[in-house]
Amino acid sequence: MKTEDYWNQFLNEYPAYKNISYTAWQFGADPNTLAQLVIDGTKTLTCSSLREYQVENEPLPEVGDVSIVLDESDEPKCIIENTKVYTMKYSDVDEEIAFKEGEGDRTLEHWRSAHLEFFEWLYKQIGYEFNEDEEIVVEEFKMIYK
Repeated sequence: MKTEDYWNQFLNEYPAYKNISYTAWQFGADPNTLAQLVIDGTKTLTCSSLREYQVENEPLPEVGDVSIVLDESDEPKCIIENTKVYTMKYSDVDEEIAFKEGEGDRTLEHWRSAHLEFFEWLYKQIGYEFNEDEEIVVEEFKMIYK
């Protein structure tokens, strides 16, 4: 289904969102698995690089932002809405954030390992070197439609 058709289907059931804009995107390196974690209610948070937003001159996400989560084929899987957005140092991430991100065994150890690898790769792509004092953007969300 096309993203626009999916959005219109959502609006038929939730007309209060009629004047809300949305974005559509895939989660990370494994979009299918991560989208399924959102649908299952396991993944309720995501983290990204503040520096990447700065380098790309993109606005930061905000509370109330609505997004269509896509699979690896760009097929809509669900719609989420940000409930909380904040920045913090990578080194300050705790067990609660790792658990809410919902990936792997949901431990802080797994989170740090997976995200360190990702952020080191990303920073090389944007011409920087990652260190654990870098700020990350944390988005907590709820699934509002599937």
